[in-house]
Amino acid sequence: MAPDDTSAAASGYVQPEIDVKALAGLLDGEYAEIRDLVRTNLAAHSSVLEDAERLGTDAFRERVRDIVVEMAGTGQTGMGFPAAYGGGDDVGASVAAFETLAFGDLSVLVKVGVQFGLFGGAILHLGTARHHDAYLPDLIAGRLMGCFAMTETGHGSNVQALGTVARYDADAQEFVVTTEGDAARKDYIGNAARHGELAVVFAQLEVGGEARGVHALLVPLRSGGEVVPGVEIEDDGRKMGLNGVDNGRIRFRGLRVPREALLNRFADVTPDGTYVSSIDNPNRRFFTMVGTLVQGRVCVGGAGVSVAKVALTLAVKYAVRRRQFEASRGSASAPSTSSTSGTSDTSGASGASGASGASGPEEQLLLDYGLHQRRLLPLLARTYALHFAQDTVRGQLHDVFSGDDDPQARRRLESRAAGTKALGTWHATRTVQECREACGGAGYLAVNRFAALKADSDVFTTFEGDNHVLLQLVAKGLLTDHASEFEDLDQLGMVRYVTGLAVETVIEKTSAHKLLERVRDLLPGGDEWDREAGLLDSEYQLAMLRYREEHMLAGLARRLKAGVDRGRDPGAVFSRVQDHVIALARAHVERLVLESFVDASKAHPDGGNKVALGLLCDLFALSTIEADRAWFMEHGRLTVQRSKAISREVNDLCRKIRPLAVDLVDAWAVPPRMLRAPDLLA
Repeated sequence: MAPDDTSAAASGYVQPEIDVKALAGLLDGEYAEIRDLVRTNLAAHSSVLEDAERLGTDAFRERVRDIVVEMAGTGQTGMGFPAAYGGGDDVGASVAAFETLAFGDLSVLVKVGVQFGLFGGAILHLGTARHHDAYLPDLIAGRLMGCFAMTETGHGSNVQALGTVARYDADAQEFVVTTEGDAARKDYIGNAARHGELAVVFAQLEVGGEARGVHALLVPLRSGGEVVPGVEIEDDGRKMGLNGVDNGRIRFRGLRVPREALLNRFADVTPDGTYVSSIDNPNRRFFTMVGTLVQGRVCVGGAGVSVAKVALTLAVKYAVRRRQFEASRGSASAPSTSSTSGTSDTSGASGASGASGASGPEEQLLLDYGLHQRRLLPLLARTYALHFAQDTVRGQLHDVFSGDDDPQARRRLESRAAGTKALGTWHATRTVQECREACGGAGYLAVNRFAALKADSDVFTTFEGDNHVLLQLVAKGLLTDHASEFEDLDQLGMVRYVTGLAVETVIEKTSAHKLLERVRDLLPGGDEWDREAGLLDSEYQLAMLRYREEHMLAGLARRLKAGVDRGRDPGAVFSRVQDHVIALARAHVERLVLESFVDASKAHPDGGNKVALGLLCDLFALSTIEADRAWFMEHGRLTVQRSKAISREVNDLCRKIRPLAVDLVDAWAVPPRMLRAPDLLA
């Protein structure tokens, strides 16, 4: 029994036994077969982890490309494409494959994402049969490598303001693609510097002298390995990480492409130069086109969760074999200094890298220290929570792209994908850093994977949408309540909408008395529900997160209206409340994450695995409330005594989960060859 487990035993708590194989089956879900295929492929190419360190940039890029092509030959990368072109006809399976691929080298992951998710996905979702027939078979097989050229040096997240122009020449029946100034240069484009032969280029379409907004065209970059005339490509050079991906900058100097190069699912240009579209409103047309690319955000969010799984697997397994300080002295002892490769290690019980002494009483395992549990186990619980939230958004994506044409369902998907991506990738960044520190000096060695995990995953927070921008998108959907006007509203339009009719709807919908009435129906305690309900009651936990979200939403609507009523510029008003906007969006997504976890936990059959999931769910919920205790106390939903009780409960949950931790990370089934880390796991 670990230290301080006596209180758990006294309360009648019985430690559950985890069936690791069954839990792994639950986590893999319906896509277990494709996940196992990816794990097999990862193990077969595990030497890429060493290649990333020993090869030069050019050689490593070639190695990554070769692996991507070999994986394409197994079918794992083409699951989301139609079977008629060599795909698997299963969007959900393609996301599951991508999530699992993130256990390995992340340059391979991103190269796959660029080739099959972005480049291939754009052709599939924005093109029509003429494009599918011409390009998809070679693309899916890895014979045709391509780029997704959206981002520009001066126009990152603001896609509607892109500066690249495609003007239609009716006499030649061609588009002339031009980079108008350095700000319009395509930048950070994966596959551009070396391997890309064809690019999906997003540009402002001009037809007959009239601007028609951003559209996508297929533009050649290379022929026979040589850059084509009218295209200039510059290598972005070495990056913080992901140096197996050949990112580059692209300029177009009056490059001509045929009229048929326009990806014309939503809009087309006739030979004589007539612009036609089934969607009249230009804003709605733009959001419809961009919305078809939501799969990238779903994939990146899932990849972030997988990165966190790798980091936690390493840190937890190290923490149950690494000892530090005599058990009799425990964490109360003063840190000692030990020499490791000429450096001084004074990190104490929570993650030192010095060798244990050869004599004296046996020292204590790192994971038996309360601080170490506090550092790692709430992150473990949050990783499980985000896993089930990812299951939810993946399912929504599969439904929408498998025939659900409900516009509301699509908007819910776009909002949820944006929020889950933001929280999942921020969680990856935080978890990798905490786990690295928890492994002390050993975690700093490249062989133990943290160097690559940290460098390669850091960009996840800003590609496929900067996380702060994505959370503003989430908040916009909440403020407009996914109204039919949603696609038509830019930022200023959204502010004006909220300050008009919508503000009354929002405030009425989120009025405190209605919320409290709903809570009283579920929980004991009457008006004192937030003081009387059990801390481990999932309805209490959900009520707290729902209250926070709805209070923030109503408060934000009021602040926007008040600012405009005072005659202030709507843009300035929105800028003043952006901190509130981000807080609301975070609160909303955390509530969704908890709901997914609660549902998954309740649906599981009785037994040890269900008990373990319940512990993790409670730990995620209470540590989330604890992390924002200031807000709950400021708004009268948490007393000082209750706040302290939550912290005690979090500590107790950590002690209960500690003996289960290795089984819980083993259930993620990260391939052993992907863990590498001889210093941590031997």
